[in-house]
Amino acid sequence: MIAAQELHTEFQFPQEADTQLSSDTDLEDPDVKNAKLAKGKAGKKGKKAPGEKGKGGAAKGAGLGRVNGHHQENGRENMTLFEVVKMGKSATQSVVDDWIESYKNDRDIALLDLINFFIQCSGCKGAVSAEMFRHMQNSEIIRKMTEEFDEDSGDYPLTMAGPLWKKFKSSFCEFIGVLVRQCQYSIIYDEYMMDTVISLLTGLSDSQVRAFRHTSTLAAMKLMTALVNVALNLSINMDNTQRQYEAERNKVMAKRANDRLELLLQKRKELQENQDEIENMMNAIFKGVFVHRYRDAIAEIRAICIEEIGVWMKMYSDAFLNDSYLKYVGWTMHDKQGEVRLKCLTALQGLYYNRELNTRLELFTSRFKDRIVSMTLDKEYDVAVQAIKLLTLVLHSSDEVLTAEDCESVYHLVYSAHRPVAVAAGEFLYKKLFSHRGPEEEEMPRRGRQSVNGNLIKTTVFFFLESELHEHGAYLVDSLWECAGELLKDWESIISLLLDEPMPGEEALTDHQETALIEIMLCAIRQACDAAWHIPISQGSILRSHVLTAKEKKTQLDDRTRITEIFAVALPLLLAKYCVDAEKVTNLLQLPQFFDLEIYTTGRLEKHLESLLRQIREVVEKHTETDVLEACSMTYHALCNEEFTIFNRVDIARSQLLDELVDKFNRLLEDFLQEGEEPDEDDAYQVLSTLKRITAFHNAHDLSKWDLFTSNYKLLNTGLQNGDMPEQIVIHAMQCTHYVILWHLSKVSEGSSTKVNTLKQMRAFCLMCQSYLTSVNTTVKEQAFTILCDALMIFSHQIVSLGREQLEALIYTPDSSLQAELLNFILDHVFIDQDDDNNSTDGQHDDEASKIEALHKRRNLLAAYCKLIIYNVVEMNTGADIFKQYMRYYNDYGDIIKETMSKTRQIDKIQCAKTLILSLQQLFNEMLSDLGCNFDRSSSSFCGIKELARRFSLTFGLDQLKTREAIAMLHKDGIEFAFKEPSPQGEGNPPLNLAFLDILSEFSSKLLRQDKKTVHLYLERFMTFQMALQREDCWLPLISYRNSLQAGGDDDTMSVISGYSSRGSSIRSKKAKPASTGKRKLPEAEESSSCSTDAVWMNREQNVQTPVMMPSPHLSSTVLRDPKKMRPEESYMGVYAMTSEQQQQQPLPPHTQVTWMLAQRQQAEARQQERASMQYAKMRSHMQHAIRRSSGLMEDDEEPIVEDVMMSSEDRLEDLNEGMDFDTMDIDLPPSKNRRERSELKPDYFDPSSIMDDSVGIGLLLRVK
Repeated sequence: MIAAQELHTEFQFPQEADTQLSSDTDLEDPDVKNAKLAKGKAGKKGKKAPGEKGKGGAAKGAGLGRVNGHHQENGRENMTLFEVVKMGKSATQSVVDDWIESYKNDRDIALLDLINFFIQCSGCKGAVSAEMFRHMQNSEIIRKMTEEFDEDSGDYPLTMAGPLWKKFKSSFCEFIGVLVRQCQYSIIYDEYMMDTVISLLTGLSDSQVRAFRHTSTLAAMKLMTALVNVALNLSINMDNTQRQYEAERNKVMAKRANDRLELLLQKRKELQENQDEIENMMNAIFKGVFVHRYRDAIAEIRAICIEEIGVWMKMYSDAFLNDSYLKYVGWTMHDKQGEVRLKCLTALQGLYYNRELNTRLELFTSRFKDRIVSMTLDKEYDVAVQAIKLLTLVLHSSDEVLTAEDCESVYHLVYSAHRPVAVAAGEFLYKKLFSHRGPEEEEMPRRGRQSVNGNLIKTTVFFFLESELHEHGAYLVDSLWECAGELLKDWESIISLLLDEPMPGEEALTDHQETALIEIMLCAIRQACDAAWHIPISQGSILRSHVLTAKEKKTQLDDRTRITEIFAVALPLLLAKYCVDAEKVTNLLQLPQFFDLEIYTTGRLEKHLESLLRQIREVVEKHTETDVLEACSMTYHALCNEEFTIFNRVDIARSQLLDELVDKFNRLLEDFLQEGEEPDEDDAYQVLSTLKRITAFHNAHDLSKWDLFTSNYKLLNTGLQNGDMPEQIVIHAMQCTHYVILWHLSKVSEGSSTKVNTLKQMRAFCLMCQSYLTSVNTTVKEQAFTILCDALMIFSHQIVSLGREQLEALIYTPDSSLQAELLNFILDHVFIDQDDDNNSTDGQHDDEASKIEALHKRRNLLAAYCKLIIYNVVEMNTGADIFKQYMRYYNDYGDIIKETMSKTRQIDKIQCAKTLILSLQQLFNEMLSDLGCNFDRSSSSFCGIKELARRFSLTFGLDQLKTREAIAMLHKDGIEFAFKEPSPQGEGNPPLNLAFLDILSEFSSKLLRQDKKTVHLYLERFMTFQMALQREDCWLPLISYRNSLQAGGDDDTMSVISGYSSRGSSIRSKKAKPASTGKRKLPEAEESSSCSTDAVWMNREQNVQTPVMMPSPHLSSTVLRDPKKMRPEESYMGVYAMTSEQQQQQPLPPHTQVTWMLAQRQQAEARQQERASMQYAKMRSHMQHAIRRSSGLMEDDEEPIVEDVMMSSEDRLEDLNEGMDFDTMDIDLPPSKNRRERSELKPDYFDPSSIMDDSVGIGLLLRVK
């Protein structure tokens, strides 16, 4: 037996069976099969049962397909079993049949071939020989194969990329399943083949080699699945045999066949013995592989175990669907890897899908329901989607399991930015709120206000309002579209709810509910006509990548046609009813954009078009809100399509409206500007309302023929001179003039006169906006700034790109004064504290929404200016004033500033570095002006600048070769700035800006080794002999900066250059060389790149000495030197050379004092790193000793691998040990439904009383490759 011998399983019948008996056989004749069922107790490994050789000789002719375990084609040896399965060209059935014939011929050779098959599938180049198979134990064979494992890249067949290896995994699993299926009637019971295979796989699954462990675990789990199927077939046969036996026994004595009764009893006995064998095999696999590997350190292995146990529970629920096995899935739902948690959920979905199994899942559901609900917020979106789908199945099985709080935690996910999560939540919402219908609803009409859909639409509106996320109607509609699309496309019911009067006793919709219904209706129309129209970027990227099929395109066209036919009639009525409500009208006016305009003609709906145009004109005359007017403008733009016959009719209505608006505006403006007194409020309102309408229409329509530039420029000029123009008039006049110039630019190719006129207007307008930058009103200044940034971007050098060289004359470059004013505006209106912003809505400074809106406006202003920097419209060095605010306003604008730095570095690395150092210099000068020259370097101001420099340094990345010249130029400018100003206290004192070197040292780690020497030489040019001798605190910045340049000067560990590895250069030695060995030659890549055309100052000879500086003696570094290889005199050199008393008695020369101080610092660092290396070596030795002592990859602790993987930090996991039983049960197949049920109850494996002693430690999780 394979499993523990003390196990005793009674003959049991299954309660129910749901699969069919397999008709496949192992190609053995009945005599051989009966002989094996009688069990002559065939020997174990290496021993043949009596008569085995005779049987093999009799079947010799059947074994011609394989010779020595190799597949045969055309009579010659071709491929091994592994190669046959890998190629996948032969049918798995035929491959297995060939192996069975070979097994009948000589089972040792065939089994050896099978063993080598598993070894080769693991990627091992070694092979098990016949000698090894006969004389070595499995553990010895595995140890031998581990030694011969040639792991070049770490990949093995199950992890290799490519279509061949992806197919290999499925072929591998299929081979194991077919092998067991074909051998299920005799060979698996010979106590030889299965014993050997299970023993081998169990040993390999405990290997420290990942390839062995992964492959054998997959093979063992698939083998277990196949055995479960065999056990299920046995239970079916036992039930059938039992029924036949009872039916025969119940016959009268005259008709009863005693021979048949004895045959049935014998058959039942044989089936029972086979079932016992299968139980033992499954117990061996479950105890030997599953209970250890479901906690493996590798996530793929854990996922395999959980996936297969889900298959067992679903396939043979009578035996496996109980708390003893469900607990493993429940524990693993806390796994730290998303793919394992995903397998848990998919396994449970297969169980909850079958309603007949719900009663067996009640205890599991009660214990792990909260965990499943919390997984809807999993950080892995795939896991969250499957968790919601699982809850939907739970809800489908029983409405009482999930509480209201559980459901609400899923409801809000319909607004998730991740579309699959939102769609899954929408399906859950639909199942909960819309799928239950009472008997009274069956008699209600299908469509209309009193229909079932009418009530469901009301429910949707109520849910939308209760969620208080009214700006996300598109999300709600999209999430419900797949499951409730027909409901949302019930346009008749929606229109009836909006237009029809409520029935007696029916509660009418409130104004708020009607607004929400119109918004949902608009979103549904958008979804039906163009799914990618309305979804925000976070979801739209998913939709736009989807290519519509022919069926989807046809459905979309049909929906558009139906929408046009219905709303062409209803829209004028809706506009007439809600004409005074701006929010409702804005949404309703967007509907014509989705119409099929040809239907107005083909459907004879011209009168409804006339009614629509009248309603739009009435809306324009009644409203002055920008959103409403822009919606009217876009509606006219959609209807004025020259491809359709209605164009002339709509164009006439549009022209009449615009003629009246422009004439009215010119008349009002003339009277408004001629008044000598202060403008009347009524006249100002009339001018403003008309100007708003014209501006809204000019956005989408060309109004150039009315010459609006002259009137608007006159209006702006008057306001600039008088200073009393209402701000809203100025703002809309600027916007309208901006549109005029853009429309002129779109037609500039028509002639040179247009080009000259456009350039004149643009320059005059820019000067006007520049003048308004100094306005008293903040809103006016923001509008002028925004328009200026847009105009400068449009008329920059980018205008000639994409083959538009004829527009070169229109390029406009801002002068220095305009650049300065734009920068000052940013500094004065963007980089301010939240409390200083007095532009909040209605003066509500404490209103959070107002603060967020104000911040959003400031971010837009900053982004507009940063675009000018990125596209070289303004000088890059103006970005220094922006970059220096990075730390102070990191929460508000950190992402914008960081992206600007990244883009400018892509344009010009050196200029970007100069800008960064300039920003630090500006902050340093500001600090000097505030604190004076005798500031404390531990002050918050100085530390803040240094931290900013550190952040700047991190933005340069790890590839020092790409940023080499930029970093070197940064150091050059920093050194020059540090020595630029002499000390105000006279000669002998440090320069005024010397402390800046302390800030500059933050960039020293980004220098290449050879560049550090060059920078150090450049630094010495500014130093005098006396500076090198100073040791006062005021000179510490110089000392620390020199140390940062000298650190790593003679070893290569400080220069981590990713570019060298890709160029095939040799790996650098990590051992420092003493100075006496001479300077190490640079690699060719370094020699060729050490010179730069942009930084000529770096081309100096590395060994040139500056006359004013004494060269510092080289120190022999012992940081990375092996202590065993050091000479005794080297190990003490310069470290303990002098005691403190000797130092006092023997004063050092001045130049020696400096070098001694440097030596002390370097030796201290050396000792510290040496101690750290010794501690690491000691810890590594202990760990290796622990590994050698460990018999397997993990210890016997059953505690699962757990990590908090939730998005919210508030939802912490509860004590996972509660309700866990760590005892491993035996697989006990259930009794037959024809026999008496067992009286004893199954223990509660989730009960806390079943927890084993806490002294069992958690196994050491190691991955040894």
